[in-house]
Amino acid sequence: MGGLLTTLPTCPLADVWATIRFIVEFAINVIGWIGAGGVLAAYALVSTGRIAAASYTYQALNLVGAVGLAINTFYYMSYPSTALNVTWALIAVYAIAKLVSARREPPP
Repeated sequence: MGGLLTTLPTCPLADVWATIRFIVEFAINVIGWIGAGGVLAAYALVSTGRIAAASYTYQALNLVGAVGLAINTFYYMSYPSTALNVTWALIAVYAIAKLVSARREPPP
């Protein structure tokens, strides 16, 4: 027959926490996959000459990808990958800022 744990009623709060954990992990994984897709798409598009490296599209894909991967790797405590992706995102932000400032400057 069952032991002590099988005769005790289940705690409904435990089920709620298990559901919340499942939803959070699912969301973190989706964010990671979107990030991976963004970085991969950026690389493929620039490598095939479909977009320029100095374009908003390329930099935005890199930014979205790096942020998504940083969130995912931070959650799973992969801190070296998190540091890499945060740096990658900062480079993308810098590149976007340069594109914006170049667009605002009047031609010589």
